[in-house]
Amino acid sequence: MSLKLYRPSPDGLEPNPVELRTWRSRLRSRRWKPAPLSNPELAPTSARVGVLFWVGLAALTFVILVGGYGLGIWKLT
Repeated sequence: MSLKLYRPSPDGLEPNPVELRTWRSRLRSRRWKPAPLSNPELAPTSARVGVLFWVGLAALTFVILVGGYGLGIWKLT
C-alpha cells in the first residue's frame, strides 16, 4: 500500500478519487481554464452534407478522369 494511492485521514486511510481525464486535458495546466471559442460567422455543417460533398467531389473527379482518358486527352503509356 502506498500513500500516493491512499491518503491518511482521521478515520484511517481513504483512497484518492479517480480523475477521468482525456489526453487533451492532460496537455493543459489544471489552473488554465480558457473560455470556449465561438465563431458566429460560420454555421456548423451537418455530417450528412459533409459526406455528400466529399462523395460528390470524388464522383466528379472520377468522371473527369474517365472522360479525359476516353476522349484521348490523357493516354496510358
